[in-house]
Amino acid sequence: MTFEEIGLKSEVLKSLKELGFEAPTPIQEQAIPYLLGEHSDFVGLAQTGTGKTAAFGLPLITKIDNHATVPQGLVICPTRELCLQIAKDLETYAKYLKINIVAVYGGTDIRRQMTEIKKGVAIVVATPGRLMDLIQRKAISLSSVEYVVLDEADEMLNMGFKEDIDSILESTPEHKNVWLFSATMPNEVARIAKTYMENPFEVSIGHKNQSNENIDHIYYMVKEKDRYAAVKRLIDFNPQIYGLIFCRTRQETGAVAEKLAKEGYSAEPLHGDLSQAMRDRVMDRFRSKDLQILVATDVAARGLDIDNITHVINYNLPDDIENYTHRSGRTARAGKKGESLVLINTRESGKIRAIEKQMRTTFTQGSIPNAEEICEIQLMKLINKVIKTDVREKEIQKFMPTVMAEFEDLSKEEVIKHFVSAEFNRFIEYYERAGDLNAQNSKDDRGSDDRSNRRERKSDGIESGKTRFFVSIGSRDGLNPGGLLRHICDATGLNSSNIGRIDIMPSFSFFEADDQYATEMVRQVNGTNYEGHDVSIEVTKVKSGGGSGHRGGGGARKDGGGFGGKFQGNRDGGQRREGGGQRSEGGGQRREGGFRSEGSGQRREGGFKKEGGFRSEGGFKKEGGFRSEGGFKKEGGSRSEGGFKKEGTGQRREGGFKKEGGSGSSDRSSSFGKPFKKKS
Repeated sequence: MTFEEIGLKSEVLKSLKELGFEAPTPIQEQAIPYLLGEHSDFVGLAQTGTGKTAAFGLPLITKIDNHATVPQGLVICPTRELCLQIAKDLETYAKYLKINIVAVYGGTDIRRQMTEIKKGVAIVVATPGRLMDLIQRKAISLSSVEYVVLDEADEMLNMGFKEDIDSILESTPEHKNVWLFSATMPNEVARIAKTYMENPFEVSIGHKNQSNENIDHIYYMVKEKDRYAAVKRLIDFNPQIYGLIFCRTRQETGAVAEKLAKEGYSAEPLHGDLSQAMRDRVMDRFRSKDLQILVATDVAARGLDIDNITHVINYNLPDDIENYTHRSGRTARAGKKGESLVLINTRESGKIRAIEKQMRTTFTQGSIPNAEEICEIQLMKLINKVIKTDVREKEIQKFMPTVMAEFEDLSKEEVIKHFVSAEFNRFIEYYERAGDLNAQNSKDDRGSDDRSNRRERKSDGIESGKTRFFVSIGSRDGLNPGGLLRHICDATGLNSSNIGRIDIMPSFSFFEADDQYATEMVRQVNGTNYEGHDVSIEVTKVKSGGGSGHRGGGGARKDGGGFGGKFQGNRDGGQRREGGGQRSEGGGQRREGGFRSEGSGQRREGGFKKEGGFRSEGGFKKEGGFRSEGGFKKEGGSRSEGGFKKEGTGQRREGGFKKEGGSGSSDRSSSFGKPFKKKS
């Protein structure tokens, strides 16, 4: 079938010919003839990039009275970017038809849009929020609308526009035609079809929710701390990438984009915290390919209609499977091939299976490229760039004698080696200490860096042959496991395989490294700067076996016995003591429903238990000693209600502690770091 056979106006066919349109796509071939009919409620299910805009746009401008001055056609879409793109496409199709088309969207002057509508408009392309504003201001009337198009209906509902869409549709005449286009068919989309449409004709290109067959879906299993490093390798391995990286949160989006930009990649973020002007600037750069990589949240990237995207990288999987359909649908548009790459940790393989089942597609497990593979790709990129570079003979000629003289003592092979190395050495230097980032599936992965389940660990929890270090900054300073690993490797020149377990706390952190590098580690990392924060580290001495010692990923610590020693500071309401002291997060031992001390300490799960000492279920009880119900009580000694109290010379704590007849500190929640105050 050709466009001529479908029944479009001659003026429209003329525009299509100039655009180079040869034959309709499957969705266009099935939708356009039906939409040109008399009564044509319609549901079209097809992936983004299959030609949906032309599928509804060509019949719309064919059926509209091109002399109309009040809205006859209404197109509703989720985002400003898509709104502008649809309006531009419709204007192109209607080039020879003098149809007034106005785009209305948020983030710009509403008064200018009101003026354009007042001048007369036949087709309005709108985002739901701005259109509701215009309706409430009585700046637009939808009483003459004959055709309503809901484009990317599932995305609009995901973005919370359900009430707005209902209100808009109720403002239009009952006899209108509703044309609904969507990539997926969730219950809310089906509800709209049932409520506002009469016996709609449904066209589904492939199965409902099915993925575009031109997309290769590949997942990579990595440890949580290695996500960013893995993304870098995937970009380096695909030097011609023109792609999108999807993150879950605005903060993560900004952080990933900032790190990439600092390391020389052409990347910028797109998220809801950006002003409209900044979003426009970023999108203009991305569309013109001045920007190679766009790092975006799901909401910010919805409705992006950009051709030739080669890769979609999922930094994290979305919570909603349907969002993955939208993400991956940004590539492989208009019949082109594309790749959707997914990073998962070792506990997320079940999510891949769920997506495969719903989208009726198959994922391939990929392997994060190693250093040699990436260096080879980058070397060939450099060589091809040099070969294809235009030589400006006239301008360079006068410099050639001097240049040739400089190279006179070098052979052709040596010249090439030096030239290539000038650009290539940075990849060699970076990747020569980079380890394997591919993780093995394990039920024990908790999202932190368990160096390997196969490696032997000592009884105190430290990996054999490793030393544990305390770090002076934590997550509140912007630190994460991957960031700490890179910082250590950059400062010391070590390979990531030399670094063991990493534990990030709010205000401080811990990591393990090979024993042989302990002295150099302290010397080279102390005094460095991480994103504006001074970094200091020190060795954490923990005895293995019996005796003393408490390790819980940053819980309390005893070196050689008691809790005496020199008080050094207060972090997170806790404290750290040298010389057999205590380190606390939350003011004491680390609690997971209680606390646990290995070796000679105590363990509490809804109470606590001390080996060879006392045992509690729901508190603790010591035969012939003291008894507790939901706290503890010592006959003739101390009593606790949500804390503890010692009569006479003891102390009472309710959300802090107080010492009666002695010293105390009131209302100090989970903290032992505040000096006692004498009570008068």
